[in-house]
Amino acid sequence: MAILDWLFGPGPGPGEEARGSGRSGDTDTVRRIVAELNRLEPERARHLAAFAYVLSRVAGADLNICDLETRHMEELLQKHGKLSEEQALLIVEIAKNQNRLFGGTENFLVTREFKKISTEEQRREILDCLFAVSAADDAVTGEEENQIWQIASELGISHRDFVEARLAYSDKRTVLRKKPN
Repeated sequence: MAILDWLFGPGPGPGEEARGSGRSGDTDTVRRIVAELNRLEPERARHLAAFAYVLSRVAGADLNICDLETRHMEELLQKHGKLSEEQALLIVEIAKNQNRLFGGTENFLVTREFKKISTEEQRREILDCLFAVSAADDAVTGEEENQIWQIASELGISHRDFVEARLAYSDKRTVLRKKPN
């Protein structure tokens, strides 16, 4: 299935208008970005999609994905996926929407897929990215930290590696902050 079909549904049937002639959101810019994404190797596209989805699990752990978390996810995809800003933006938005719609049922499945298609180094790398996304708003909440531990467990990351990665974000952890009197 082409990514354009995934985003906007299948193309017009016989006798219907051509794609782009009345669909909201189907602009030349979107078509160009989708065409670029369609040129990605399928394995790379699958890796990037799973990477973005797993990041969205943490961003949405507290039931709110703020603009700072979204922007940080985009930057991480640009950096680690070597993507353009437009490509990263599109992948992150798709991942966030999929997580909102199907998070409860897809979380484990997508994370298991990421484990299967990633190296041990990439799994450790995503652990740091998970903490970075959760700390984007200057607060790693208990919900986010629990979600990161859940993901780390699903990825086969040891507790020791989890604690080591978490240590870099100690100043952002809300469970360690003193409560005001």
